[in-house]
Amino acid sequence: MIRVLIERHIAESLEAAYEERSRKVLQNAVSAPGFVSGETLVDTHDSNHRFTLANWRSEADWQRWFQSEERRELMAELIPMMDREEIITVLQHSN
Repeated sequence: MIRVLIERHIAESLEAAYEERSRKVLQNAVSAPGFVSGETLVDTHDSNHRFTLANWRSEADWQRWFQSEERRELMAELIPMMDREEIITVLQHSN
């Protein structure tokens, strides 16, 4: 299993619209093959700074979702609401 950390920063005054659309992205990811679980966390010092931690069965499953047309279309709605590029880090347990 791998974990994917997605870091996003929402532009001022777009929080409500972002929340609505980001839920849609997560709902669609849930049905993607290999998705295990996910949660979204908010920076306690900056409420516009969000982290999504998603568990995937394998990196191949994550890559398939990440490169999918479905995610690309959903992100096209989300990207204009962010004031920075999203940062994605793929993590695994150390041996």
